[in-house]
Amino acid sequence: MGHLDLLLVLACVLVLISVLASKVSSRFGVPALLLFLAVGMLAGSEGVGGIYFDDAALARSLGVVALALILFSGGLDTHVATIRPVFGRGILLSTMGTLVAAALVGLFATLVTDLSLRDALLLGAVVSATDAAAVFAVLRGRDVHLPAPVRSLLELESGSNDAMAVFLTIALVGLITHPGSSPLVLLPAFVLEMGLGGLIGYAMGRVMAGVLNRAQLDHDGLYPVLSLALVLLTYALTAYAHGNGFLAVYVAALVMSGRTYIHKRSLTRFHDGLAWLMQIAMFLTLGLLVFPSRIVPVLGVGVLIAAFLMLVARPLSVYLSLVRSRFDFREQTLIGWVGLRGAAPIILATFPLVAGVPGGETIFNVVFFIVLVSALVQGTTIPVVARRLGVTGPAYRPEPIDVGEPVQRRLAEYVLPESSPMVGRQVAHSGLPSNAQAVLVRRYGAYLIPKGSTRLRRDDELLLLADEASLARIDADGELVSRSGGLSFCTVDEPTVAQRSVN
Repeated sequence: MGHLDLLLVLACVLVLISVLASKVSSRFGVPALLLFLAVGMLAGSEGVGGIYFDDAALARSLGVVALALILFSGGLDTHVATIRPVFGRGILLSTMGTLVAAALVGLFATLVTDLSLRDALLLGAVVSATDAAAVFAVLRGRDVHLPAPVRSLLELESGSNDAMAVFLTIALVGLITHPGSSPLVLLPAFVLEMGLGGLIGYAMGRVMAGVLNRAQLDHDGLYPVLSLALVLLTYALTAYAHGNGFLAVYVAALVMSGRTYIHKRSLTRFHDGLAWLMQIAMFLTLGLLVFPSRIVPVLGVGVLIAAFLMLVARPLSVYLSLVRSRFDFREQTLIGWVGLRGAAPIILATFPLVAGVPGGETIFNVVFFIVLVSALVQGTTIPVVARRLGVTGPAYRPEPIDVGEPVQRRLAEYVLPESSPMVGRQVAHSGLPSNAQAVLVRRYGAYLIPKGSTRLRRDDELLLLADEASLARIDADGELVSRSGGLSFCTVDEPTVAQRSVN
């Protein structure tokens, strides 16, 4: 037990240091991923911590799970209405743009390294995708103010292009480790993998929302557990069916973000916190995995490839993908600059290591250095570049609330008779009209504020906030008995109430 206790102490200390280090990110504009990686490297075998870790397979497994949860959180917090106008261009950028960037970097790598063409293309595939965790964290920072279409396009691209990078990486690893394989099989494999990922993701998104609404769990704390299990099930089922699990969880999250389900806000916050924990665990693990002494020999090559990626490959892939689009040249230039590389490329760089690709260690070390350069150079200069290009917009709002048209509501008191079919149901499934909200319940002389999961009992006295049409429907249904007196009635304006909830 002593060894386990020490391991737990070290893990908790590293997480605490990482959380506190995030304040530096907010204050000085340094990307959080860079700080998390630095903490991991300092704690590693060549740092002050002296923790030896050299298990690429374990790092890859942890990274895959973490990336799936991060993508789900990002999709869940993305409003479908904002990405719908840029959906076509976003998908084009995440597919063709990723492919172009991979090819350009691969061809350039053959000129500045000793890697073979296939190994060089594998390096290009590994670094071809932007990192969802890095992009979400930077774009939702307080100092970044971008126009809504630009922000939506970048978030959609970063959430969906991992699927393309994963496909290219696995395909090239297969071609290298099995020299007799034909590249012609890649096209049907791509169609199958992406098609299954999208279809299963869409279906599971609807299933997840339906399960959450119909589960009627007695304990609110079980809903996050249920949602977490459904997310991992979505990834696992898709991967088992030879689809792209990362695309599936992101699509499922987008589907859920546009639907109504019980505890939506609290579950969104839960997955946001879980995504941060996964980022910290993932970056710490990858920081422990790298040996700084092995990066020194590839510094020169790493600088050249990183510069080519940031200044040539990424911008060209953006310009080609967004030609004749609604985005002007300045916006396209900024989109090209917000091509942050993060944990996703480092995770993909573990695939060649695990598969035993001859140039796998070189690829991993070069990719790690490219990520450091991208985070340090691009991640810290996005607000400055946006201002210099004149591409600015409003600050990010994580939970915009649409109060809609003014609707007059009033408070009305009802009693739940024993014969009512609402007895034993949860408030969320009670059958109340959509414009009627239970704001207070009196039960056995005590008052409680109901939640969606609160189960109604006979003789409950309900204080409802509803418009006249909803109250008329409730009276006509006869499932509740209206009563006068008791709690005072008043007329309120719905937007005012909504605004107070925001403030």
